[in-house]
This record gives sequence, structure tokens and C-alpha cells, in this order.
Amino acid sequence: MSDQTRLNVFKTYKLYVGGKFPRSESGRVYEVTDSKGKWLANAPLSSRKDARDAVVAARKAFGGWAGATAYNRGQILYRVAEILEGRRDQFVREVAEAEGLSKSKAAVVVDAAIDRWVWYAGWTDKIAQVVGGANPVAGPYFNLSTPEPTGVVTVIAPQDSSFLGLVSVIAPVIATGNTAVVIASEKYPLPALSLGEVLATSDLPGGVVNILSGKASEMGPHLAAHQDVNAIDLTGATEGDLARDLEIAAADNLKRVLRPRTEDFAESPGTDRMTAFLETKTVWHPTGSLGASGSSY
Repeated sequence: MSDQTRLNVFKTYKLYVGGKFPRSESGRVYEVTDSKGKWLANAPLSSRKDARDAVVAARKAFGGWAGATAYNRGQILYRVAEILEGRRDQFVREVAEAEGLSKSKAAVVVDAAIDRWVWYAGWTDKIAQVVGGANPVAGPYFNLSTPEPTGVVTVIAPQDSSFLGLVSVIAPVIATGNTAVVIASEKYPLPALSLGEVLATSDLPGGVVNILSGKASEMGPHLAAHQDVNAIDLTGATEGDLARDLEIAAADNLKRVLRPRTEDFAESPGTDRMTAFLETKTVWHPTGSLGASGSSY
């Protein structure tokens, strides 16, 4: 055996778009450092073209994902949790390095993120009963309201919660049948890019979640103005007037907008992040009554 010291194999982080792992088409990267300024990796610096490609992939995947049964979506979200459990140590290390946490505190964060996937997996086939149902109307007809996914949702992930916050904004979007284009935390993108590797092996169809790293201020305006994006979550748009500017751009095609707010992602989530990107379809159907006599066929 050679006495020569073995060289470490450095991990190459890539985007996750359409179920594949491309580098940025621009060829750009930027340095990612830990909380003490130590270099960790080079992350792709996504471009406007990368964002457009992600929208195309999300739109292509939308029909199949929205048309899948809620039970099937729940199985797939649960499978994500299973795979994360198996790669727990990797994510504990990445979250600890990114956010400057001790290994024990990072483990609490990662465990909460895994549990969050399980929580939303359980909601996939229940949210329709909570926000839909039969409406009480006077007349010879049924009146039924059911929730449907909005479509392609751009998600600007939280800047400071690199994993638990990330999961907390992605899972409710896809649990309800939407597809997502995610701009990861600019400061802490590595857990998000590693999540793409988990999603690729979790039975989640390619294009349902697309993960970009880089600057929200660069990609956000193009995605907010994109005519094939139906909604935008501005949670991570905390830089200057970015949230306001993106909301104005989103108005052009009447996108649904979820504005930034103060959140503690460690707390149990409600249903509002699921209902934020649901539309309600109401159907009227005759009961068969024929006139005031009450006779029917």
C-alpha cells in the first residue's frame, strides 16, 4: 500500500432542473463559506436562462402531478422523508456548517425537517375535506366546491433557515398538486442542492421541484414577470425593496402572491401555506327534482 496521503474527493454541487443536474448555462459559480468564512464549495450562479428552463420543466410536469391521486402524492412525500432519514448525517453536517450550529442543534433542525415532510404527506388526501365540500343551497341541485392546484409556483426560499425553512415552503406547494421553481438561500444553498439529490431518488417526477442557486435579486424579477408562472412565494425576498418590486411584476398576469412575514419554522405549521396556492372549483349539478311538487325521476 502506498504511503502517499489520499486526496479528498470534493463534492460538485449542481442545480436540479427537470429531474436532471445541470450546471448553470452561464458557467458561473460563486463561493459558499461557512459561518466563520471558511470555503465550503462552489455553487452554480443561476442565470435568467436557467430560470426559464426551470419554468418549462415545471409546466411540463404539472399535468401529471396535479392529476395524480392525493394518496400517491402522499406516498411520494413520505418517501422523501425516508430517504432523508438515511442521509441524516450528511444534512446535519451541511446545516451545521451553513448556519453555524452545533451538531446537536443541527440534528434537531434536520429531524424537524424530516418530520415536516411526513406531516405534509399526511395532509395530501385530507386538505380537500377541510377546504371543500357541499354548499347549502336552496334549489333542485347540488353545489360542490373542490380545491385544485394553482399551477407553477416560484418559491424564494428563506435566507437564514437553509433546510427546515426550505422544506417548510416547498412541501406544502407540491403536496397540493402544484409544481415549484425554487430559488435557494443565496448564503446557504448547499442543503437545498443536496435536497435535489434526494428528490431525484424519491419517485418524485422530474420537474415537480426545480432548485436553483444564486441571487433572488437576479432571477426573481424574470420569474415574477414570467407569463407561465401562476404564483410566487416571496418568503425569502428580504433584500431591500425586492418583495415589493416582485409583487408589482407579478400583477401583470394576476399571479397569486404570498408576501414575506415573520415566521418561526420550528413551530407546527397550519394549513395556510397549502391553501395559499389552491383554487376553488364549484360545480352545480341537478338533483333530479321536477318542480314544486317534489316529484323526481
